[in-house]
Amino acid sequence: MDERLTELSCEEFAERLAAREGVPGGGGSAALVGALGASLCSMAGAFTLGKPRFAAVESELERIMEEAEDVRFRLLELVEEDAEGFLPVSAAYALSRDDPSRPAAIERATEDACMAPLAMVGECCRAVTLLEEMGRHCSRLLISDVACGALLVRAALETASVNVYVNTTALADREVADRIESTCSELIEEYVPRAEALASEMTSLIGARRSA
Repeated sequence: MDERLTELSCEEFAERLAAREGVPGGGGSAALVGALGASLCSMAGAFTLGKPRFAAVESELERIMEEAEDVRFRLLELVEEDAEGFLPVSAAYALSRDDPSRPAAIERATEDACMAPLAMVGECCRAVTLLEEMGRHCSRLLISDVACGALLVRAALETASVNVYVNTTALADREVADRIESTCSELIEEYVPRAEALASEMTSLIGARRSA
């Protein structure tokens, strides 16, 4: 693709998403939402760095922010990779049903299409861990942003997993499908509850501060 979806404005991206077009779709949306969650992790650190009372954890904050930025950039790349992965699937299904190469082309393209959303799941898991760390170190004034980041990343995790499963369901090779699904499910089962717990913890702290 010559056009980069991540270079569209927010309005243009949403308009394209609403249109009758193959991309962006659910996968690209998952990656973008995950990137926003990682961005909030960086934001919490940026507003905490430089404050004298957090000098002791400055190096930790800088490390967390650096890793969060890596996650953000990778997820934005995955918006593009997910769109690129859709094109061969569409082309394979467009082949004549009489074409003997069609089944193999569909299988190959569909397996490849699993890779971008599976990578999104992995990056979002990294984001959960970083948000957990940020929640322990950042200013209490920023915990709402950590909570929002956790909720966005949770949504991205679940959305990306749906895009993994919709592709694995179409695979004829069930051994490959089961391996991909197992990897995805293990991550979802661990990190979705962690994201939910972090958001709940941060929200409780906000409530405690209000009632103090």
